[in-house]
Amino acid sequence: MTLLDAGRIAVRELARNALRSALTALGIIIGVATFIVLVCLGRGATARVQAQVANLGKNVLLVERASASRRGVRLGLGTASGLTFEDAAAIASEIRGVEALSPEVYIESQATYGNRNWSPKVYGEGAEYFSIRRWPLEEGEPFSESDVRDARQVAVLGQTPAREMFGDDSPVGEMVRVNNVLFRVVGLLSPKGYSVRGSDEDNVVFIPFSSAVRRLARGQMALHRINVQAAGGASLEDVRGAIASLIRQRHRIQPGQEDDFVVRSQEEIEAIATGTSRTMTLLLGAIAGVSLVVGGIGIMNIMLVSVSERTREIGIRMPVGARPREILRQFLLESLALSSAGGLLGVAFGTCAAALLARAAGWPTRISADSLVIACAVSGAVGLFFGFYPARKASRLDPIEALRYE
Repeated sequence: MTLLDAGRIAVRELARNALRSALTALGIIIGVATFIVLVCLGRGATARVQAQVANLGKNVLLVERASASRRGVRLGLGTASGLTFEDAAAIASEIRGVEALSPEVYIESQATYGNRNWSPKVYGEGAEYFSIRRWPLEEGEPFSESDVRDARQVAVLGQTPAREMFGDDSPVGEMVRVNNVLFRVVGLLSPKGYSVRGSDEDNVVFIPFSSAVRRLARGQMALHRINVQAAGGASLEDVRGAIASLIRQRHRIQPGQEDDFVVRSQEEIEAIATGTSRTMTLLLGAIAGVSLVVGGIGIMNIMLVSVSERTREIGIRMPVGARPREILRQFLLESLALSSAGGLLGVAFGTCAAALLARAAGWPTRISADSLVIACAVSGAVGLFFGFYPARKASRLDPIEALRYE
């Protein structure tokens, strides 16, 4: 008997018990559809995180204050003191491979315009900050090196404070009050969206760091972070190591002592941010795999029933020339056809469900060809694996006992 003949018989047998075959394939359909949806959600979340990390810029290093300890309790990143403007100047002048640098200060503040007020995050930055972050302006222009040098009272607004204080009107050229100090708005930033931590990146106001220190903090302010961009041809890890060595030397940190700063690369931030989403993708895929195993057990159960129902048929076919391997192949083809049909339908349903979730709920999804191929291959492998025992049992039946079976 040829493989084509065996395939025709398999399709005929499955069609003869159409309802039972459909219910059996339903387990595979649900398992594959669940796998497709969960993997698409996981990959979509990972892609969104990667896009958000890319918003930091290119070849970016963040020099931040480390975590301080008080009575044995760690207070969290950024609580240690130590980063100074002199550190930033030393990095810019002494480290090879540094293309741009912006010292950053952070101020808790209230911004007002007329009778409207808002609580944005106010950062004092250098003029190179916007090029480091690759953050274009929607309107106006960024503040310049001369603005920073002369501590001018100019500001660049993010989308959120501009919307809350000015509505649909342009903020450029208007005067806003930050902690009772007037600043002239010179630019409006393009929207960025939410960061990997879930905070609104557009809820910001940027002013020259010199203005923040002189006008708002009256000269008493430590650096929140130093934004560094490495040159395109420089090794990011080499620049990172050189910065760490320089600051240890400047802060007189002895070997074995804990650093009071942290230098993080963009790749490290991305690895940390995407690690959780990738772990969740694997976990969700494993949950979907359980559904496939349950569907495979259902296929094994039905194939055992089929072998029991067709025992006399097997007993008749063997004496007229059917060999054990042909019987084995026949039942394996039926199991494979059942699981493959369920896999194809599951891929179709899962793809549609992922697209509907992306459109209706706004969840990030990413449908990739490799996940569809893997789902189909796994469903076929499940059919072969769970169909082997019933097929082997059928191929080893004794013809005499099979003919006597009622």
